[in-house]
Amino acid sequence: MITLIAVGLVSGIITALSPCVLPVLPAILTSSIQDGARSRRRPLVVVGGLVTSFAFFTLLGGILLSSLGLPDALLRWTGIIVLAVVGLGLAIEPLGELLQRPFERIRPLQLNRGGNGFVMGLALGLVFVPCAGPILASITVLAATNGLSWGLVGLTLAFSMGIAIPLLGFGLAGQAMGARIRWVREHLRAIRVGSGVVLVATALVIATNVAEPLQRWVPGVLADAQSAIEDNDTVRSELDDLTGRSETADAVAGSPDALTFDECEAGDPGVLQNCGPARDLVGIQEWLNTADGEALSLEELDGPVLIDFWTYSCINCQRTFPYLTAWDEKYRDAGLTIIGVHSPEFAFEKDVANVADAASRYEIDYPIAIDNDFETWREWSQRFWPAHYLIDADGTVRQVHYGEGAYEETERLIQELLGMSGGDTVEADAGNHTQGRTQETYLGYGRLQYADNAGQVVEDEPTTYGHDAVPQPDHFAYVGPWTVTEEYAEAAGEGSMLMLNFYAADVHLVMAGEGEVRVTLQGDPDYERVVEVDGTSDLYDLYEGAPVDDIMTLEFTPGVQAFAFTFG
Repeated sequence: MITLIAVGLVSGIITALSPCVLPVLPAILTSSIQDGARSRRRPLVVVGGLVTSFAFFTLLGGILLSSLGLPDALLRWTGIIVLAVVGLGLAIEPLGELLQRPFERIRPLQLNRGGNGFVMGLALGLVFVPCAGPILASITVLAATNGLSWGLVGLTLAFSMGIAIPLLGFGLAGQAMGARIRWVREHLRAIRVGSGVVLVATALVIATNVAEPLQRWVPGVLADAQSAIEDNDTVRSELDDLTGRSETADAVAGSPDALTFDECEAGDPGVLQNCGPARDLVGIQEWLNTADGEALSLEELDGPVLIDFWTYSCINCQRTFPYLTAWDEKYRDAGLTIIGVHSPEFAFEKDVANVADAASRYEIDYPIAIDNDFETWREWSQRFWPAHYLIDADGTVRQVHYGEGAYEETERLIQELLGMSGGDTVEADAGNHTQGRTQETYLGYGRLQYADNAGQVVEDEPTTYGHDAVPQPDHFAYVGPWTVTEEYAEAAGEGSMLMLNFYAADVHLVMAGEGEVRVTLQGDPDYERVVEVDGTSDLYDLYEGAPVDDIMTLEFTPGVQAFAFTFG
C-alpha cells in the first residue's frame, strides 16, 4: 500500500501540471495576489479548500447524491454558482457586503472582500476535473460503487495532496510576484475587482466547457511519465488488491488451460483459442440501438457475440466501422450479436447525444453500451482503442485483437462459430486505408512536424503568415492570421487559410469552436465543400473519395480551432 500511496502522490503532481488544471489556474493565481502581501496564508487556504472539497466529494459525493435522490450534476453546478457569486461579490463592493452578512459569525466561510478564500477553494474543488489515469479511475470507480476503505481514503488523500503541491506553488509564486510589483501594491482595489471578474469568467468557462479542447491534450512527456508510473505490473497488482479484482480475476480465469487476453492477442488471430470465460458488462449508464433502451446481458444472447471497445473521435476506431457494420448486416440474422462498448477517451465523448450523433453518422445500428465510468473497460482489463473480443455461444472468449486489422481472420472465425465456414468475406472500403497515405498531422506547436513555414510560427500570439509556394508533399502551410497554441491553431481573423499537400482517399480534421470552413481542391476546380463547425469538438470530414494526390485549400472563419489532420 505504501507504494500505491507514493504513486498516488506523484500521479497527483503530474495531473496538476497538465492542461486539465487550466480552468481553475487563473482563479488560483488572481486570488493569491488580490491582497498583495497582506494575506500570506491566502494561497494555502484557497488550495486547502480545493483539496478538501475535491477529496471529500470524490469519495462521498456520489453516495450522498444517490442517497438523497439528487441529480449527478448538482455538485458541479453548485461549485459554478458559488464561484460566480464570490466573483460578483469581489467585483461589486455593495453586493459583497450584502453577501457577507449571513456569514459574519462563521469565520472559515467568510465571503468578504478581504476574506481567506476558503469558500472559493471549496467551489474550485467541486468544478476541478483532473485528467483520468488508472489511479483516478480506481478512485472514482470504487467511490461510485460504495467500496469505501482505508486504502481508498489513503490513495485519494495522496492523489489530492499531489494535486495541491503544484497548485500551491503556482499560488505562492503569483503572490510573490504581486508583492514585488509596485503597481500591484498600489492598486489592490482594482486587483480585487479584476479577481472577481476572473472568477466569474472561470465559472462561465467551466459551465460552457469552452476549455475542453485545451484540457483534453496532455503533453507527451507527461503522458509518458503518467503511464510509466501508473501502468506497470507492481501498481496494477496493488490496484487489483485494492479493488478486489485479483480474487475476481482468479475466479473467472476458468480452466487452467485458458490463456490470458494478452496471450490470446499475441497468438494466431486466425485460430479459435480458449481465452477464458467472457466478463460481464457492468456499470453501463445507458444503451443505444436496443428496444426502448433495454440493457443486454451476454448470458441471455444466443449465438456468438463480438464485443468492440471504441470511442467515437478515434480515427483508428472509425476505420473499423465499415467492417463492423458490414458484419452486423451480413451475420445478424444468422445469430451474431455485435456490442459496441463506448468508453470515452476525451471528456466531450461522455455526452450521450454526441455518441448517438456519431452512431448515426457512421450508420452503426448494433447495440451500444455507454461505459462513461470505465467499469466494463476495467472489468475486461482493457487498455486499447479499438479492441474486440469474439465470444462463442458457450460464453468463452475465442479471439482477442487490439487495434485495427485482422479483418479477414476475424470474419473467418465468425463464420466458423456460425457453422458457415468457407463463405466470402467483407471487402469494406478497401481503398480507404492508410498505407502510403499522408501521415497524421498536428497543427499546434507542441507536436508540429509537417508545417512548411514552421520557422515563422509565433507561439500563442495572433500572427499573420505568408506562404506563396505550394507546400512540399505531406506538408501544410499557415496562411493569413492564426494564433498557434501548443495544442491547436485558431483562425484569428479574416483570411485565415491552410494549404495542404496530401495523398489520401479521405481527409479529416479535428476541429472545435464555431464557424465555417470552405474546402477546395487545386486538381478538381468543381470540388467545393463548406463544413459547418457547430461547437462540437469532433472529427470533421473534408474529402472522401478515390485516393488522390492534390493540394487542398481551407478557408476559415474567425474562431475555428484546428487540431489535427487525419487521413485514410
